[in-house]
Amino acid sequence: MKIVLTGGGTGGHFYPLIAVAEEMINIIDNQNIADARIYYLSDKPYDKKALYQNGINFKKITAGKLKGIDGYLKIMIGIFEAILTLFSIYPDAVFSKGGYSAFPTVFAAKLLGIPVIVHESDSVPGKVNKWAGKFARAVAVSYKQEVDYFPKDKIIHTGQPIRHDLLEPTVEGAHEFLNLEKETPVIWILGGSQGAQAINLAMEETLGELLNDYQIVHQVGKNNYDDMKKLTDATLLDHDFKYRYHIFDHLNTLSMKMMAGVSDIVISRAGSALFEIAHWEIPAIIIPLKNSAGNHQIKNAYNYARMGGCIVIEENNMSDQLLIFEIKRIIHDEKIRNNMKAGAQAFDIENASEKIAEEIIGIALAHEK
Repeated sequence: MKIVLTGGGTGGHFYPLIAVAEEMINIIDNQNIADARIYYLSDKPYDKKALYQNGINFKKITAGKLKGIDGYLKIMIGIFEAILTLFSIYPDAVFSKGGYSAFPTVFAAKLLGIPVIVHESDSVPGKVNKWAGKFARAVAVSYKQEVDYFPKDKIIHTGQPIRHDLLEPTVEGAHEFLNLEKETPVIWILGGSQGAQAINLAMEETLGELLNDYQIVHQVGKNNYDDMKKLTDATLLDHDFKYRYHIFDHLNTLSMKMMAGVSDIVISRAGSALFEIAHWEIPAIIIPLKNSAGNHQIKNAYNYARMGGCIVIEENNMSDQLLIFEIKRIIHDEKIRNNMKAGAQAFDIENASEKIAEEIIGIALAHEK
């Protein structure tokens, strides 16, 4: 049995693929499925270590966006490469997380008659998943609202796949490892793999006041780190509590688990991280990206807020004082925090990775026969 994973470009696309692959490997081992192999087809490996640790073979497929002659040329090259690669592998199923990097592989799978399964993480599906959902064997969705975009008989409401290593927060040793004070509340700004510049700049404006009472762990994104480090160093040059500010370009798995265990509040965009935040039951302020495709981040944020797991501040309404007010209101009101935790529990769906993995392997075994 051979299974191909595709999609990528951001951690929100890539790491759910890894979460599902982990569960597929468990099922393959438990059922003693012979000669099982998993491949990942995309324009970049994204995280070579994660692929290696799970025994996933990477195959490079050129990908481009629907913009300009160069973009269309890359798409055509990618389709040709994907047809050759899939024909040589001839997998029993293709599992796609969508995004432009998935298009050549999904298109080639359709031409070759290989079953396709897709997973959509957002309230409004991306173009590739919306198109692929028309012929996919199954469509797994994270939000109930997505049922309006796909054939109802194909939809499985699974929630969001989360990697094994991130399921359980860690408290023991976290303060020492992250150099945090045990008695001072922790604010976690989670910018995602790409960072969130509007949130970064808003937080820089509030640091002087917030650090008097709180400590902040700020993940700014690799592309933003150097500029933000210079800016915050200058802002906090003479601040008495500048040691309470911890800036990172990214956080590894262990650091994420520890932050999940010690954070009193998290500030985040409304991408795939919403599901991890909900699983960890951390009170949250969600600031959705205002220009996301189909306004999916705004819809994601309000879908979570309706469950009670967060408050939403839209970028157009964001100000330093509003951010400070909401942070203090949540941290110092136990009833609000408990209500948010209850909302997070209601939003979270257990075993998403396992449900999707079972569906993929079931379809792949049927195709293999």
